Amino acid sequence: MTLHSEQDYLNLIDRHFPSRLDTLDTVQLGRGDDCAILGINGFACVSSDLFLDGVHFRRSYFSPSDIGHKALAVNLSDIAAMGGVPRAFSLDLMVPEGLGFDFWGQFLTGMAKLAAAYEVVLVGGDLSRSPILGTSIHIWGEPGPSGRLLTRSAAQPGDLLVVAGHLGLARVGLHMLEVKGTAAIHDYPLSTNQHLRPRPRVAEGLILAANAEVHAMMDLSDGLARDLPRLLAASGNLGARLAITDGTLHDEVRRFSERQGVAPELTAMLGGEDYGLLAALSPEALRDAQRDIPRLEVIGVVTQEPGILLNDRPYANAGFDHFGE
Repeated sequence: MTLHSEQDYLNLIDRHFPSRLDTLDTVQLGRGDDCAILGINGFACVSSDLFLDGVHFRRSYFSPSDIGHKALAVNLSDIAAMGGVPRAFSLDLMVPEGLGFDFWGQFLTGMAKLAAAYEVVLVGGDLSRSPILGTSIHIWGEPGPSGRLLTRSAAQPGDLLVVAGHLGLARVGLHMLEVKGTAAIHDYPLSTNQHLRPRPRVAEGLILAANAEVHAMMDLSDGLARDLPRLLAASGNLGARLAITDGTLHDEVRRFSERQGVAPELTAMLGGEDYGLLAALSPEALRDAQRDIPRLEVIGVVTQEPGILLNDRPYANAGFDHFGE
């Protein structure tokens, strides 16, 4: 079946995202008008992300369902990084020639399943012909039961640095998918899945936001080497002393690093798109945090002195840059 018009796309979207406004009192007006109307008391957190073919994904190993899932997942991760509850999103589609009903049906199925799992509502958007395939998503969230939205700007010297999620997995998955295509899924199932279908850490974010001794938090989208300095700079030009050992890392990261002849902690530092949570909390808060999030790993401590030490050695690799060479 061929999609011939904008209305064909809108009808297909409506099929996958039926109106559920009666279940969400914050959405006063959903899709169909020039704007959605959100009735929110207090604070809301808002974010957006682009997701472009050849930049953020490749159709050679991303299925249409994978693309739909990840396009939304990276936005949900932004809300998780604030310790918020995602509520609603708008979807802009860039539509190239040659993609028909089957592709877009699978794409929307992947996105709709993730939206349903997190009870987030599609409230509108736009679409246009385009030379490339891509999406732009804007997402809104609210504070959870604690009433807190965490920022990355309040870490303190002496805070422990903890990570919810596995460092380096998505980097391994990306590398192996680039080399072997979908055949890599057999040898590195968790790594490839982390790259193709990351799980937003919304539940973990809410738990951390509820703990008053968690001072700062962000998600790891560009890798620890790039994101940790952002948190430290936002908190007042602080530093960090990191201890990342084999015991901190997943077996697939260790195995990949050994085969590449690279120290596994370097794979972990440079790994982007893990979409785990990096938080700074007081040592007194660690016991409760690890009780509620069993796989919360301590990776270091915040220091008054600027600069990063990795396993007692200075670390200065700036990591991934969207516009770097």
